[in-house]
Amino acid sequence: MNVLVITGDKRFKEGSSRFELQRSAVDSLVALFWGRGVLFPSIPNKNFDVVTVQDPFWRGLFGVYVASCIGARLNVQVHTDLSAHSFYRKLLARIVLRKANSVRVVSERIKKQVEETGVKSRIHVLPVYMDTDVFKSVERVSHDGKNILWIGRLEKEKDPEMAITVFKKIYKKESLARLVILGEGNLRRELEKKAQGLPIEFPGWSDTKSYLARADVVISTSPYEGFGASIVEALLAGVPVVSLDIGIAKEAGAIIATPQKLAEIVLDILKRDEQGTLKLALPNKEEWVSRWKESL
Repeated sequence: MNVLVITGDKRFKEGSSRFELQRSAVDSLVALFWGRGVLFPSIPNKNFDVVTVQDPFWRGLFGVYVASCIGARLNVQVHTDLSAHSFYRKLLARIVLRKANSVRVVSERIKKQVEETGVKSRIHVLPVYMDTDVFKSVERVSHDGKNILWIGRLEKEKDPEMAITVFKKIYKKESLARLVILGEGNLRRELEKKAQGLPIEFPGWSDTKSYLARADVVISTSPYEGFGASIVEALLAGVPVVSLDIGIAKEAGAIIATPQKLAEIVLDILKRDEQGTLKLALPNKEEWVSRWKESL
């Protein structure tokens, strides 16, 4: 099977771990970047059996065109929460998804959203591949205080500001509480100003495992999420997660809370010294590769 991947991720290329993982399942895999700075990329001169496109929006529409031109099957991937998008992007996704011969999504939640678009082709649910042993091997370290961890990009769509707002409520009732905001992004300076006078640390992108080893709880404040890898990583490491109802949070075993209840639930966990447990069954490497090929 010869597969053409239309991607908006410049890192997805020959030599990258994700590329090589997928290439191991087929006869040939070619990545075609279509994104910022590339108006109309040249389609490789090769007989492809499948064109798989990494989102159902404008890139997906380009995938429809390419698959039609070369007579290949079209596989559309959905990694994002469709409810987070505008009416026009939802309409575009509906058009693209109805043209697909097969669809791959990363969670049951997104599968239901795709079904609502009227898709007739088969929808495959395949979580993002993760090396679970990396986080299962995290050894919890005894520490002073009560450590709360937030992980993600410091961007508006992840709402790290809510983490600070929630922490202020927690700190009023638990003076030993500490918050670590692990990540980088355009909001860093603004967030640091809001955190002045509070025991909040901004280490940037650092070794997630070392922070999970000392975390009492992880909080997730993103209003939308396609998957939620940091939630899975925390639960694999045995750290409880309190999250809004996003992505695979509920499926994975996170404690679901509304924004108004986040602080209250986190305080309760800090008192009970609770452990986190991953409830989502993740495929191993061989299973993932097999299911990925089947999804095409």
